[in-house]
This record gives sequence, C-alpha cells and structure tokens, in this order.
Amino acid sequence: MIAANNPTLKSWIEVPTDSDFPIQNIPFGIIKTGHAQPHVATIIGDTLIDLAALAELGYFDDLQIDNSVFFMPYLNEFMALGKTTTRAVRERISHIFQHDNAELHDNEEHKSQVLVDAPYAQNLMPVEVRDYTDFYSSREHATNVGTMFRDPNNALLPNWLHLPVGYHGRASSIVVSGTPIHRPKGQQKPKDAEKPVFGASKLLDFELEMGFVVGQSTQLGQSVSTAEAEDYIFGLVLFNDWSARDIQGWEYVPLGPFLGKSFASSISPWVVTLDALDHFRIEGPEQDPPVLPYLQYEGKKRFDINLEVLIQPEGGNAHSVCKSNFKNMYWNMVQQLAHHTVNGCNLNTGDMCGSGTISGATPDTYGSMLELSWRGSKPLAMPDGSERKFINDGDTVIMRGFGKKDGVRIGFGEVTGKVLPAT
Repeated sequence: MIAANNPTLKSWIEVPTDSDFPIQNIPFGIIKTGHAQPHVATIIGDTLIDLAALAELGYFDDLQIDNSVFFMPYLNEFMALGKTTTRAVRERISHIFQHDNAELHDNEEHKSQVLVDAPYAQNLMPVEVRDYTDFYSSREHATNVGTMFRDPNNALLPNWLHLPVGYHGRASSIVVSGTPIHRPKGQQKPKDAEKPVFGASKLLDFELEMGFVVGQSTQLGQSVSTAEAEDYIFGLVLFNDWSARDIQGWEYVPLGPFLGKSFASSISPWVVTLDALDHFRIEGPEQDPPVLPYLQYEGKKRFDINLEVLIQPEGGNAHSVCKSNFKNMYWNMVQQLAHHTVNGCNLNTGDMCGSGTISGATPDTYGSMLELSWRGSKPLAMPDGSERKFINDGDTVIMRGFGKKDGVRIGFGEVTGKVLPAT
C-alpha cells in the first residue's frame, strides 16, 4: 500500500464528513491569493495548503527539489519532475499533516503562511494544456448514439470493438470550473430543411467525462506500451465536454467533430493523482473480439468512481439528472494512451485526454442530454415545472465525482459551468 493512502490516517486539519479531500487524497492545483502570483497548492478538508510557502519555509528541503516549480502558474513543471519525485512530495505532505506530527502544527508563524481558507483563494487552471484528445470509449454511449442515428441492429461501427476511437480537440478552449460558457453559433441543417442555416445552437449538451493529464513527454516516433502508460499519467480531473449537437450533426461527416466541440470544455480545478485512486482499481470487462497485442494489458486498470450530473436553472435549485460511474468504460486509460502513441505521436507534459461520455446500462446512468432525453423525444421534468431536452441559457451544469471504499472517500470536488446567451 502507498503510505499516504493508509485509510487509518487522520489529519490535524479538520475534515468534514464526506469531504472529497481527506488526508488520503492530496490533489494538486493552482491558486491565487490576494496580490500573490498563481502558485501550486493542495487541499485537506476545506483548507488550502500553499505549497510554495511550504517549500520556501524549508519543508521540502530533504527532497532536493528546485522550489521554483511550486511558484509556477501551472503544474506542468512539477509534473515533469517525474512520478518518483511527485510521489515523494505527496508522501511528505501526508507526513506533515498527520494528526500526531507537531512540526508545522505547533508553529503558528509558519501555519499563518501555509494555510489558506478556501473562500480567500481563487482556483485557476491547474495545467497548461498542450494538446487535447477526446475518446469515445463507453460501449453503452456508443451503442445509444448508433441506435439513434443509424441501424439499431448495427449500432457500433466496425472499428469500435478493435480500437479506442478518438479525435484531436481544441486545447485552448479548455477552461477551469466556474468559467461561464457562451452558447455557440454555427451552421445547422434542421430536419427536412433543404439548406443549412446559421445561428445559435438550439441543442446544447453536456458530456459527463473524466480527463487524464499527461505528466511526462515523449519523443516523436516513440510509442508508449500499456505496461508503461501509467508512468505517463499524472492524474485525473472531472471533464465536461460541452457539445452543440445540431452543429456537430451537420459537420461531423466525413472528418469528425469541429465547431460543435471546440467552443469549450470544462475541468475541475484539482488534479487527483493516480496514486490517490489506487484503492479504487477494479477489473476491466472482457473484450470480445480479443484486442491486438499492443492493446492488451495486465492488472486492474479501471476505477470505481461514482459520478453525478446536476442542472441548476438560474435562480433555482440544482436537480440531479444522471448518476454514472467511471467503471462503465470499455476502453481504459492505458489502452487509450498506447493507441494514441502507437503511430509515434509524441506526448507533451500537460496534454489532456478525455475519456469520452460515461454512460451506464440504464437510462438514469446516461451521461449526456442527447441520451437522457433520447434526442429530445423524452424531455426531463425539472422540480420547477419546466422541462429539459437540452441545456437552456442560464442553466448551470454541475458534475461531481468520488470513490468510496473502506471508509475512505477520495473525490474531485465539482466542475461547474453556467450557460450564457450567444454573443
């Protein structure tokens, strides 16, 4: 067991019941406080921990790290140190904040510099996203979409069971939780119309996803095997892959998504390390037909992470519309990364990969409004008496996620985004 994951650990920082951030988590992110420049932080309970201050005060001196990585506006340079080093930092933080360790607890001057109440800090983008790839890896989601738009008896395209389907997305429009999203504009071809029209999307959707962050770069021409892949995956975030279904539906044949996807994607601000999620590993599904050798893997590569989506109308209360689980994936992260690089495509520190929409087997587990409302034919009733086929202006979409086992809950917080009218 990773020492920092020990379920018996307690912190001298108060941790509310069912917090996403017990001492066993220790995610990494970027915060801004007052007039200070953005810098690296973590969180225990509701208390932010300024890692730049902790480093400056000498608490990482024994790790022989260049403290400048904690003063950067993104995690990229910290992640690039490699897992041996970043794991040592997480272990050191765990030790400092354990309930029986007095070295910081009894130093009031140092605590005043290191501990930050969450309301007094702003969470920023945790990584500078270099490149972005979105996958299409839930069998249930792919089957639902194929059933709606093609032949229900042949819902999956011929390649789907043989490789993790993906496309290259837009890195620059990935934004941190809380950033408002303007309804996108573009071409659409309404049903039975002879010609396309231009205007604001009428079928704005969310997609419930997880995203993984690449921590290590590779050289052009280098492939990463499934056995090596986790060495290159630093951690995970919640990921809302906003989608304009009417724009997407008109443009995606023959080359795939473009304007229907590139206007925005939202991520949660804390990157939860693979190490912290180690306790939630489970076996993957049997893959039939058998995959090619480069996609074969050993060990537990799926993660049992509960996911939920809520819609909050402007001025109203949030209403849960979907509960799914990250384990509902046919293709896992190591297979996705191995396929991504098998042609020699290089990775950059900070690259991000979306899992694809995470849908389960029952209607209440579908991870998009496209599925939940079945292309608009089955509107969802809201507590205020309204209905939703897709997302309205003024709606805030909220996604949450956590794993829970043996009394320990490791979560991601929230990723939220409010939809503003088209400009």
